[in-house]
This record gives sequence, structure tokens and C-alpha cells, in this order.
Amino acid sequence: MGTVPAGGEQVAAVVLAAGSARRFGGGKLLAPWRGAPLLHGALAAARAAPVGSVTVVTGAEAEAVAACARAFDPALRIVHAPDHAEGMAASLRAGLASLPREVMVALVLLGDMPRVPQETPPRLIQAVRDGAPAAAPVFGGRRGNPVALSRALFAPAMALSGDTGARGVLQGLGERLAVVDAPDDGVLFDVDERADLDRN
Repeated sequence: MGTVPAGGEQVAAVVLAAGSARRFGGGKLLAPWRGAPLLHGALAAARAAPVGSVTVVTGAEAEAVAACARAFDPALRIVHAPDHAEGMAASLRAGLASLPREVMVALVLLGDMPRVPQETPPRLIQAVRDGAPAAAPVFGGRRGNPVALSRALFAPAMALSGDTGARGVLQGLGERLAVVDAPDDGVLFDVDERADLDRN
């Protein structure tokens, strides 16, 4: 994990890695990306952030994804979302529900986003620690991922359903959502299809 600031044990990262990757044809998070499995890119961003723990939420291909995560760092927490087929909200619910009560901020990353600039998560976390209910990165006028959520939003996020992730909660915040300028489009880039692996 990155350098944890005072109270950093109250901040946790949750990496959502439960999708079935239908458009990709399966095995997406295990696919080679710059010499390592795709999932490792998201895990590197999570581990570099000022968090006390990193939780990986598995679903489809759970055993293989868990093994991939542990190969990156045996200390990662692994949580399974049994209802992962419902969509991203199920993974988010499982991840947030697994966090200890002392966690006040959750940094939520997507396992198929390998190019998150490592300077962005600390700024998102700080925005929430400074009082914002949530924070999201922006590049080129477009909002991206990861996002940081305060504990006040855990319950609303865990009430979501479908494949929307935290978007439904963030949309209701209006100007209370802190936006952080990202240095590049890594906060927008994700891998949906095999051809995306070539878009470095």
C-alpha cells in the first residue's frame, strides 16, 4: 500500500473484479496487459494509494481471479459476490459490506481499468477526507473512475441494483460531488473487448 496518512487505516480500496466479461469472451482480467495480467494494473493503482487495505471482489471465474490477485500481493483481501450476475451493483454491495466499521472512506476501482494515474487516487481520498461526500476524477470534461465514497454513502450505494455501480448515488449529489482533474485519460480507459488491449 502507499504511504498512509494519519487516520489512513480508516481508508480502504475496493477493486471490483466480478464481471463475466461477455463482450471480451471471458478471461478478461487475466488477459496479458503490458507484461502482466490486466487486473494487476488496477491493483497497482489501489496499492499505491494511501489506504489501509485493498479488497478484491470476485464473481465470475472467482478462483482464477483470486489467484491472480494473490499473485500480485498475498496480503490482499478477497471477497466473493455470490449474486455477481446481477451486475456491478452486486459487486459494490459485497465490497462495501465487507469493510470494517472503522473504514470511513472507500476508494472504489474497476478491475478492467489498468491505466489509472497513480497520483489521482490520493487526491480523491483527500477530497472526501476534507468533507466531500464523494469524489470523482474528470478528464476532458468527462467523469471517470475510480471514485472515493464517504461512509455516509455506503448505505445508499448498497441499496443500488443492476449494472450501474456507484453512478446512481453520485448523480444525486449535484455540486456536493468533488471533482478532481486527472492528468491523462487513464481515468476513462477501460477494456471491454479484446481489441481494447491494443489501445495503450
